[in-house]
Amino acid sequence: MTKKQLALEVIERLKKEYPDADCTLDYDQAWKLLVSVRLAAQCTDERVNIIVEKLYERFPDVESLANADVDEIEAIVRPCGLGKSKARDISACMKILRDKYDCQIPKTFDELLALPGVGRKSANLIMGDVFGQPAIVTDTHCIRLTNRIGLVDGIKEPKKVEMALWKIIPPEEGSDFCHRLVYHGREVCTARTTPYCEKCCLADICKKRI
Repeated sequence: MTKKQLALEVIERLKKEYPDADCTLDYDQAWKLLVSVRLAAQCTDERVNIIVEKLYERFPDVESLANADVDEIEAIVRPCGLGKSKARDISACMKILRDKYDCQIPKTFDELLALPGVGRKSANLIMGDVFGQPAIVTDTHCIRLTNRIGLVDGIKEPKKVEMALWKIIPPEEGSDFCHRLVYHGREVCTARTTPYCEKCCLADICKKRI
């Protein structure tokens, strides 16, 4: 089985296992996903979803957050870790959205990458979830699982994993595939315990590089 064939089989099985998988960060406006994905660095999505509620109670739109004192933002987001740098990036990012994009988020990958604190993972997430464009989000689950399964070979650098996956994952499948890897990585192919291979829908085709 080639890597491309393996990828297609993995995609189909995960579709059946997690038909409704979507982004685990809560948001109802695109700019909120931009904030949440910055806060999610080295923090759980679950915690981010709790913290942003407090942030948006105080600053309900792009303009109010752009005008906010950075120290006040930091005081709210500190439980997510790296509070100082995250608050600084969020403040700078919201100012750019206000001043350059009429409080909207930019629609191209390169424009998103140019925003403070936005890397390839974040830009891909927004392109896929907000704009419905081809996207591959190489978060920790994606990197761990694609290596274990055998879709990539011992590659841990996010951009290199992304480039390898673009060669074998149909573009229209990338975004949902990565969401399903998050669900599978949390429930079955875990990082901090022994993976539950006995109940894994991929057990017979996985390379099991654990």
